[in-house]
Amino acid sequence: MDEPPIGDVFGEMIRDAYAVRTGVGPRPLAGGRVPRPVIEVIEREDGLINGALADHYLAEPDEWQQQDHRALRLCRGHVLDIGVGAGRTAVELQRRGIAVTGLDTSAGAIAVARQRGLRDTVLNTVDGYASASARYDTFLLLGNNLGLLESAERAPVFLDALARLANPGARIIAQGTDPFGTTDPVHVSYHQWNRERGRFGGQLRLRLRYRLLATEWFDYLNCSPAELESLLTGTRWRVAMIDDADRPYYLAVLELTD
Repeated sequence: MDEPPIGDVFGEMIRDAYAVRTGVGPRPLAGGRVPRPVIEVIEREDGLINGALADHYLAEPDEWQQQDHRALRLCRGHVLDIGVGAGRTAVELQRRGIAVTGLDTSAGAIAVARQRGLRDTVLNTVDGYASASARYDTFLLLGNNLGLLESAERAPVFLDALARLANPGARIIAQGTDPFGTTDPVHVSYHQWNRERGRFGGQLRLRLRYRLLATEWFDYLNCSPAELESLLTGTRWRVAMIDDADRPYYLAVLELTD
């Protein structure tokens, strides 16, 4: 079979998940009658396939994990929510009267976020937006989006782009995952294979699938807090706090140093 076409996987998935949750709009149907759950399919380069219900991207605050609530309490000033998705956290910040901009590369996700009431959105990459005149006090990387650091090569470029968008004293609030507590041989062997190739053990090579579409392959980084510290060497950011109460998941607060 031919490779699937490349498209806005996340946007189509979120649109359908929103329709299923609200009952508004066309929904994927099983047998043409019964609404089917919307599943995000994650394909790793070694052939591992994982799936998760996409509805969590639309979760309301009373459905969140406690770490999400702790993260939002750390926000201050003008917030840039990076990888805003369907606007789960940005809409709540807006409701609290906090100035927030949602940035995403998915046009479909931005459309759903706006449908849910998010007023200020940007369809762009972080690199593409770094030359904007806007300045921010808080950068949010929730939903494990510390992974957007990607790799040792990519992380300083990403962090420099945020520094160029930052007001003095700005902070990054990021959720990450320490991948090394697992004993699952599928993951342990992948970590070892990565190290043999000169990569971080938790550096994932992935693509997303939904229905007939796929994304391009991309890197996504799960790293330990110690590895995160090493990635900040030579950048304008330093670790101010690690909240690891929900290990292996953690909340990292990074502060601009000048």
